[in-house]
Formats: sequence, structure tokens, C-alpha cells
Amino acid sequence: MRALIGTGTPLLNPFLRFTIRLTAKHRIYNPCAAMSSPAAPVSDLHTVGEWYSVPDLRLRDHRFKVPLDYSARDVTISVFAREVVGVGKEEHLLPYLLFLQGGPGFESPRPAEASGWIKKACEGYRVILLDQRGTGLSTPLTVSSLSQFDTPKKTVEYLKNFRADNIVRDAEFIRECLDAWPWTVLGQSYGGFCAVTYLSFFPQGLKHVLLTGGLPPIGQGCTADSVYRACFEQVVSQNEKYYKRFPQDIEVVHELVKYLSESEGGGVPLPSGGILSPKGLQCLGLVGLGSGGGFERLHFMLERIWDPILVPGAKKKISFSFLKAFESWMEFDSNPLYAVLHESIYCQGASSKWSAHKVRSEPKYESLFDPVRAVKENRPVYFTGETIFPWMFDEISALRPLKEVAHMLSEVEDWPPLYDTDALNNNQVPVAAAVYYEDMYVNFKLAMETASKIAGVRLWVTNEYMHSGLRDSGSHVFDQLMSMLHGRKPQF
Repeated sequence: MRALIGTGTPLLNPFLRFTIRLTAKHRIYNPCAAMSSPAAPVSDLHTVGEWYSVPDLRLRDHRFKVPLDYSARDVTISVFAREVVGVGKEEHLLPYLLFLQGGPGFESPRPAEASGWIKKACEGYRVILLDQRGTGLSTPLTVSSLSQFDTPKKTVEYLKNFRADNIVRDAEFIRECLDAWPWTVLGQSYGGFCAVTYLSFFPQGLKHVLLTGGLPPIGQGCTADSVYRACFEQVVSQNEKYYKRFPQDIEVVHELVKYLSESEGGGVPLPSGGILSPKGLQCLGLVGLGSGGGFERLHFMLERIWDPILVPGAKKKISFSFLKAFESWMEFDSNPLYAVLHESIYCQGASSKWSAHKVRSEPKYESLFDPVRAVKENRPVYFTGETIFPWMFDEISALRPLKEVAHMLSEVEDWPPLYDTDALNNNQVPVAAAVYYEDMYVNFKLAMETASKIAGVRLWVTNEYMHSGLRDSGSHVFDQLMSMLHGRKPQF
């Protein structure tokens, strides 16, 4: 049995739950009960809403009061989860499936109907869509809410509690409050990283684990440098494919980079008050190069760069629609945690020190990803991938208030462990993972290294999908992984 990290209180084997309940001298550790007192009954820590409907689904909302810091437990935050079942199954005895969203810093899906993987999962599960702490309705950390702290240091200390280690503690807290047996966890991308943290420290709470594009690097220290070097290599490949598909966009991007670089201040104002510079333009690759349909969306977006000339002699100008579309792609205004905590997800006992910026500054990549130089040398301007750079906190309006916070976080060294290699080597929880061969976000080689360290993991390696396979063909991906777990698909 493994102790709950930071509390010293053991979690008993949930498979013994029924027997233990029949023995009066034993008590199940229940965090809702453990945190309650005569002045704070369990109902104050977990509230449940009424059932409501969307087409072919029934939903209800759960809110939990969980510790901000599980080692202190003196401050609580609110965490939100949405329960989803098929119509007519509200009272059925169904096993639970917890979904962990990609990110970091993004809320769980809001189902408007029964479709994709959710429809498939609801055939046999009671699905829990968790808004990870700091996102959605779980004490959302936005630029405005974070402004309540009067110093960057206080903000940093608060944000240090919003990584995978505490996300999975929240999940275990919720599972115990729901009085659930070990549940199945489905982790997409960063949600898969969280699921591997779950496997490391709370395997007793897990029945099965499904990973889609979510096998993290698990080395000690900060693995960000190796991640970004691998990332840049795959991004080069994705750029080459993009321009092969849309060769006309080489000149389109050249024209835009030249316009931006020659504008006053090295860029043009964005609708929200930020600035679009050549290196900012390259960030469109974050969405455009790595997901299903991304190439097409990027190409069609680039079709609308310029305003038409309505009056002879009028100056050429970038259209408002393009500038607005650029900002909408980035989502930093509504989800700043993605930028602020991004590199920290790779850190255990070491700082990132702006890893992506360091790697991009290496001679091999510095010239290759220099947009102005690419135009002068008449070669394609390469877009960048899933990388956060310090200059973004100057150019993106929503991130400016968090500039000092981001710099301080990049220097933090005392990040707690996210993975236990020994526990993973001795894993007994059935795990099935979709590994996307051309994944731009979670590098294939690094993912396979991690897979080799998780005992018993079943792999589905495919180039049929990009990183967004669960979104693009969720029913098929979910069914494939479940079939592997239950022996309906051969492992070899």
C-alpha cells in the first residue's frame, strides 16, 4: 500500500473495501471525511447538482472542496467535475471512467450531444469530465483572477500547486468522495502525463489506464531540453510537409514577414493590444502543424491576410479578420496557464530556464527558424511548434501582467517528483496507449522510451492519426484501446 503523498495517511486497498466495511474496527480512508469536522460536514466538501440533458446524454455537476496544498490542507479551492451517462442510465450501476484533458491549463470538453469517444464510453461507463484545478470551473486562474495577488512571488507560490502531482491528488480525492471502486482513466496528451503520474503514486485507485498521445518523458531533473530538441526536429518535418501541400504559401508568408519586419516597432498592433511580429507569426504552427485538419485551417487563414484596396493609392494593410483569427488560435487570453506552466510540466527537482528559448538559440536552429533571414535567403519561413518563449510575455497582451511570474517560474528548482520509475517498472495496472508516429507534440522516440519503462503497457503505434486522434476519430481510438485491454485485439 502506498501512502497519500504529503499526508502520511495510507489509502487502503480498494479491492478490500467490502470486507473492510463489514469489520467495525477498520475504517476506509475517505478524504471528504478526513477533512470534515463538526463545523464542516461532508456535504460541504462535495455538492451535486440536478440531472439535465443534452441530446442522448444525461449530465450532472459535482463540486468539491480540495486542499490547495495537500501537505498543509489549510486552504481549499473548488474543483469541478461533470458526470455524463447515457439517457436512462442515471441509476445504473456503471463503472467510472475519468477523463483527463490535454494542456496544461485547459478545461474538460463540454458535450453538446452524444458523439465521438464520449458516446462510445457512455455505452458502458459513467464518465467523469474533470476540469483540472485552475481551469474551467475549477478555481479558474485567469489574468484577472491572478491579479488579486499583490506580488509576483505570491503568485508563483500559488501556481506551484497546479501541476500534475496535485491534479491526480484531486482525482483520488474525488474518487473517494464518490465512493468509487478503482476507475478507468483516459488521458489525452498532457492528460496522459497526469495519468502516468497517477500510475506512479496512486495505482491502487486505477483499474485501467488509456493514453492517447500522452506518454511523458520521465527522466530525473528537467527533461525539457531533450523534449524541445526532438520537437524542433519534428516541426521541421511538419513544415516541409505543409509547404509541399501548399507551395503557394511560401510567397504568401514571405510577403507577410517582410511587411511585419518593416513595420514600426517590428510588427503591427493586434486587436487586444498586443503586437504581431514575424516570430509571433511563426507561432501559428502550434495549432496548424500538429492536429488533424490543421494544414487546411492554416492555409485558409493565410488566404485572408490583406484588406482589399478600395481606394486607389491606399496603403496595403493586414485585415482585422486575420489579426483576430491569429489571437483566437493562441487562446492565451482565456487559458494563460498553458503558457505560464508549460515548461514546468517537464521539471522534477530542476528548473527549465526557458528551455525552448535556449534550444532555439542553438546554432542548428537559430538560423533555420529565423523568419527574416529565411525571406532574405528565399527559403520557406518555418512555423514553430509547442514552444513558449520569454518574448511572448511582451508581445501577447494577455500575458504581459504575468511576465515577471513566468521568469520566476523558469528559475524554480524545487519542483516535486512527477513520476516514480520503480513503481512504473513494477506496474500491475493494465495500460493501453496510442502512440502517434508523427506526433509533433509528444515525440515518438521519447514516448517509446517511456513505454519501455511501464511494465505491461500495450502499445498501438499508428500514423493514421496525428496528435488529435481522440478528437478526430474518438470512437475508433477508444474502441481500439479498450479492445487491446480486453483481448479483442492482438498485442502483436
